[in-house]
Amino acid sequence: MKPSDLPGPETIQTDVAIVGSGGAGLMCALHLAERTPGSDVTVVSKGIVGKSGCTRMVQGGFNAVLDPSDSIEGHFADTLAGGYWLNDQDLAWALVNDAPKVIVELETRVGCFFDRTPDGRIHQKAFAGQTFDRTVHRGDLTGLEIMGRLRDQMFRIGVRELEDVRALDLVVEEGEVSGIAALDIRSGRPLLIGAKVVVMATGGAATMYSLATPAREKTGDGIAMCYRAGLELRDMEMLQFHPTGLLAGDSRLTGALLEEGLRGAGALLVNALGERFMVRYDPERMERSTRDVVSRASYTEIAAGRGTPAGGVLIDIASVLGTEEVRRRFPGMVDRTRQLGQDLSTGPVEVSPVAHFQMGGVVTDVDCRTELPGLLVAGEDSGGMHGANRLGGNGVAESTVFGARAGDTASEMLSGISTGTSKGASRGASTKGRPSIAAARGFFAKAFRALGADEGEHPMALSKELKELMWRRAGVVRDRANLVEALDALEDLSERCTRTRAPGPPQLNPTWQEAIDLENQVTAARCLVASALEREESRGAHYRSDFPETDNARWLRSVRVRAGEGGRPQIRTVPVELSRLAPPGHDATGDSGDSGGQARTSP
Repeated sequence: MKPSDLPGPETIQTDVAIVGSGGAGLMCALHLAERTPGSDVTVVSKGIVGKSGCTRMVQGGFNAVLDPSDSIEGHFADTLAGGYWLNDQDLAWALVNDAPKVIVELETRVGCFFDRTPDGRIHQKAFAGQTFDRTVHRGDLTGLEIMGRLRDQMFRIGVRELEDVRALDLVVEEGEVSGIAALDIRSGRPLLIGAKVVVMATGGAATMYSLATPAREKTGDGIAMCYRAGLELRDMEMLQFHPTGLLAGDSRLTGALLEEGLRGAGALLVNALGERFMVRYDPERMERSTRDVVSRASYTEIAAGRGTPAGGVLIDIASVLGTEEVRRRFPGMVDRTRQLGQDLSTGPVEVSPVAHFQMGGVVTDVDCRTELPGLLVAGEDSGGMHGANRLGGNGVAESTVFGARAGDTASEMLSGISTGTSKGASRGASTKGRPSIAAARGFFAKAFRALGADEGEHPMALSKELKELMWRRAGVVRDRANLVEALDALEDLSERCTRTRAPGPPQLNPTWQEAIDLENQVTAARCLVASALEREESRGAHYRSDFPETDNARWLRSVRVRAGEGGRPQIRTVPVELSRLAPPGHDATGDSGDSGGQARTSP
């Protein structure tokens, strides 16, 4: 569409715009509304509020220290060990301390019902990588329980909900966020949303891979928007692969998860030869090893020709627990496998490693603040909490804990503004809050570029090319040659994204939406691959076959990326701050020095 044909944007003014309606977004709205009654809060959701995003898809549970025999220090140590010590320790400490309080809040204030033991205590089950059974759950449908109850709370507090509305870009004026340029997917009309505070909580970008678990609307939008706004990202190479995603051919059920609780309950993983192969990779923990180890083991078995004809391995819980017990404990997963003509309760089911969770993201502090005044980031859009590998059960905990913290921080920021003190600005609030149409015009022009174009490539074809490229060249196992090839191909894809074609009207046009999604996914993919090329070691989810060892002496460092000239990733590395705990045997004098002042543009 020509710039002269662009419709003028509808303008909406609000105190706080929350972009995303998963666990982080809705917890933020709840805390903000209760701390600052009368504030105008707007939730901007790419789909239906409470029914889009990934929190509702969580099967497993929520890690929290509730048992007197457990300890905050134990949860903290497990989180750091699971993250291969790359974690931001302040973020991890905040998580483990707040998680028990949030569980109490979810039950007593939000109305969640979690499973309980016969004596009335909250039941906690085993999850891999943890030294104590601390995972709170509601059967194997924990996410549905949390999101259903949070959705109910939105009716009570009365926030404005903009459903089927996608954020396009952050509007930054005079160094502050003044709002967001957005698009109403149903009507195809542009929106300009002014806000004193913007909270980014859109989720990660794992859908850039051909085998992926997340909801299809999660396309790295928040990460890409923050990157384009000039913010620094950290550890983008740390994309977690979950070891047990379903294989269903071309069906959209491919990638749907069989959750961690199966392995915690004793499920066996076997290859096509019937061998329990984890004995070769982690003979002590076996199937209860961490996700990165189990994913890599399954990938290796498949690559070595010991996988199934469909390219997977087999998970078996029925022979361990029996049919009735599997149906009682895991009804959601039994129903899911039956949709594929299989049955988890009666026999083995085919699974494969699948792209799952973005551990990297925007650099924030413990209260979700960023370096950009007026902008908070919570949930999977932020980086550092999980380090190089996320423990199962820490994901929904992160979303709700830091969503709540973002709401509390936004409330403080609004209070600073409303009293006319300097507190708002000093705490990172925007003093503007009313974006100009001129500042947003370029974002709308870019978004509408593909709509009705006479020529150009079809975005669906380019999306398929991206997903296959990332799976082949930057997947479970990586090396320099493949990463260089991926980065070159992504440069080409980035340029081709500017020449896509989306025929049809603006209303509910999936091809047009795919074109916008594609640009965000390619942006996130470029950051991931550039960061993976920089990290010349193997750590957690990032495995380099040409550098197979973890090298704490040189690489106990965070890889940072920021947009350089033409949007190309500029890389620097920063030593991890071991503020509370250090890895066993770590010698701090072995660090190779801070390269923080010398950013390098990716090759």
